[in-house]
Amino acid sequence: MIILVLNCGSSSLKYQLLDMKNDDDYALMAKGLVERIGIDGGAITHSPAGKEKFVLKKEVKDHTEAVRCVLDLLVSREHGVLSSLSEIKAVGHRMVHGGETFSNSVLIDDAVVEKVKECSEFAPLHNPANLLGVAAVTKLMPGTPQVAVFDTAFHQTIQARAFLYGLPYKYYSEDKIRKYGFHGSSHRFVSRRACEMTGLSINDSRIVTCHLGNGSSICAVKNGKSVDTSMGFTPLDGLIMGTRCGSLDAGVVTYIMNKDHLSPDGMNAMMNKESGFLGVSGVSSDGRDLDAAAKAGNKRAQIAQDMLVYQVTKYIGAYAAAMGGLDAVVFTGGIGENNFVLRHEVLHNLAFLGCEVNDDVNDGLRGKDTILTYPSSKVYGLLVTTNEELVIARDTMHLTENE
Repeated sequence: MIILVLNCGSSSLKYQLLDMKNDDDYALMAKGLVERIGIDGGAITHSPAGKEKFVLKKEVKDHTEAVRCVLDLLVSREHGVLSSLSEIKAVGHRMVHGGETFSNSVLIDDAVVEKVKECSEFAPLHNPANLLGVAAVTKLMPGTPQVAVFDTAFHQTIQARAFLYGLPYKYYSEDKIRKYGFHGSSHRFVSRRACEMTGLSINDSRIVTCHLGNGSSICAVKNGKSVDTSMGFTPLDGLIMGTRCGSLDAGVVTYIMNKDHLSPDGMNAMMNKESGFLGVSGVSSDGRDLDAAAKAGNKRAQIAQDMLVYQVTKYIGAYAAAMGGLDAVVFTGGIGENNFVLRHEVLHNLAFLGCEVNDDVNDGLRGKDTILTYPSSKVYGLLVTTNEELVIARDTMHLTENE
């Protein structure tokens, strides 16, 4: 079954085309990115399997045009991999926020679209863009089954003791203010892949997954289910990130707003876009830039890096306690897959749990699924390359194979 996976952002569209035989037998046929949708300087990067990468500078006015460009490329004589769009049997969409409504992936119909719209107040930059992709496919490929796969769905197994905030209960019962968590497809994928690599049973395992990148979150996965995660009501909570501050005493928010006469929107922008690595270091939001600056003696860049290592270690320890033990720690995401110094420091900090990092394996390792600890280690450390698109394709296949 050939499946198109779409990830629509506010001004971008990532896509992959996969030929799915089953969960473990699949082939990537093409992938690409449409950038700066609705903005000057648009571009399309298209990488078909077995052919040269193709880059086209093109103004793309909206998401419907972006999807049309993708479909045209997929059937192009020169750059395509399909003879006809009829070969695409289903389309899977990344949806950021499903609220409490969606605990699993679902076939998209009008009722689902309306429910996703209702959740847009929790993800105003993401859900509307995700739905633009659905509308575009509906227009350009009428009758093709579509599936929504939610970032938040994996975390709907978290219990009230972990997802509630200590606010008056009406803010939950009336306004649904609670921890939702994000990166669910990634945490789900890498925790299962870790079990395949180690021989652990997913139904009898205690795993902490660390999705570390420009946006970062940590998840406690017990017996294959999320029991806690670091991101909360929004993706701002938890770890220090590229430009996001992470967890913060709420009193700091009101203090700064009063002191600097910031509006709620101004404060929100500062915490989301001017903080994190960028705010602490004054150098950059990119971990690679921090590495270079720290090596050159920049103390603030080193502090930003130290903060991340400390916070990751602290979350792992807390989640080990919450799960009653720890079998494995998994690193993924741009930082997790490439920053071997961070992985060494975090795993070394877990020596008290019996974790024994093998530096001969870890040092210099980037982007390759690998066990990072010695066979004698009581806790596995692993690098697992995440594949959220494959999760979306698998769910889409299962929900549409009988359609």
